[in-house]
Amino acid sequence: MLPPAVLAEFAALLGPERARADADTLALYAQDETPGRCPPEAVLFPTSHDQVADCVRLALEHQLPITPRGAGSGNVGGAQPTPGSLVLSFECMNRIVEFDPANRLIVVEPGVVTQDIDQLARSAGLMYAPDPGSGAYSRIGGNLAMNAAGPRAVKYGVTRDHVLALRAVDGSGRELRTGGRTSKYATGYDLTRLLVGSEGTLALITEATLKLVPAPERTASFRLCYASDTAACAAVQRIMRQPVVPSALEFMDRRSIDAIKEYGAAEGLPPGTEAVLMVEADGPAEDIPRQVAALEAALRGDGLLELQTGFTPAEIQNLWTARKSLSHAVKKIAPLKINEDIVVPVSRLAELVAAIDAMATLHRLPIVSFGHAGNGNLHVNLMVHPDDEDEMARAETCLRELVETVLRLGGTLSGEHGIGNKKRQFMPLEIEPDTLALMRELKRVFDPRGILNPGKKLPD
Repeated sequence: MLPPAVLAEFAALLGPERARADADTLALYAQDETPGRCPPEAVLFPTSHDQVADCVRLALEHQLPITPRGAGSGNVGGAQPTPGSLVLSFECMNRIVEFDPANRLIVVEPGVVTQDIDQLARSAGLMYAPDPGSGAYSRIGGNLAMNAAGPRAVKYGVTRDHVLALRAVDGSGRELRTGGRTSKYATGYDLTRLLVGSEGTLALITEATLKLVPAPERTASFRLCYASDTAACAAVQRIMRQPVVPSALEFMDRRSIDAIKEYGAAEGLPPGTEAVLMVEADGPAEDIPRQVAALEAALRGDGLLELQTGFTPAEIQNLWTARKSLSHAVKKIAPLKINEDIVVPVSRLAELVAAIDAMATLHRLPIVSFGHAGNGNLHVNLMVHPDDEDEMARAETCLRELVETVLRLGGTLSGEHGIGNKKRQFMPLEIEPDTLALMRELKRVFDPRGILNPGKKLPD
């Protein structure tokens, strides 16, 4: 339990309402979207960069670990407190510091909701391209910490590709400024790209300068139904081999389709549908017909049962209904979703899907796979009952087999969710010992006493 005198020191820095240790607050911040909980010692709500730095220095003085938090929407335990830690919540640092359409940039604090950035950009004919599924409520600081992405990543890249500069506080309370305001920047080491995706283990980001891009004039969507996963994956390969890059290329396997049927959102899918692709094109209005023709030619092939297109907002929304209902639909299968966010080369996607299907049969588990096929990035959801010990044991065995299969296929543990405390046990399977040792040395440079988000990212 945090001594009252120490809590009073933080209250003196932040104000009494922004340093809290009451039971309700501790319970509320004891977990993120990941199963498991650990109440922190206190929750801090700074409102400025200087207050963040002061909190880090005071935590260092008392040797208190800090768990940074945005909206708590992560699902790998990145914002789960560790025993004896303080939660430092950025939700009160939610100012848009500067909006500069002329230079296509925006400067924001970490507590700004991601979707709000895009909405402001679109008021000037621009957009913030990264579009994580949690964008309507996640905070940009969490997106930066985990290097979030989303469907548009296949064309526009991930969060890291849209960050020009950062302001941050390291584990000693020092201020860091990285990058600049220009699209070209080759001065010094690229600490900006290092901090993005570091999950708050190196420094706490207090301000970000983000790159904006022109918003497309027009969008077109396809929904394609295939008779097998193999046919759908072959279409993905054909798409990614031709010159027109789609702005989204999403995959749903047959268990995803079964889930949305149970949920009542599969209306209009033809009989025999075993896999669905959702494809989107965007750009100048006059170029959309060319893109649509090229994508349609690549999508047609053996196993195609139906191809539907949409051009108006209503048509596009209707086509995406099934995909957007999945997160709710899978919850009807089992109460706990073990959500793996793995990536393989696009050419190995069909092998991965076949292997997952075999694992589901072998381990007697419902496994629902869907995601960003254009990047080879699937969300593999093991649906389990946490009170069934045998089922949970089978899930653990299946999870390790999945990781080993992904790495055998030349893939990686995470595409956009991060490592947190749930995947770090697998890091030595992918990262060589010398490289892991260098990562630990970097951690010590930025955070000598190890107080920033301990127990995350790197294995023990």
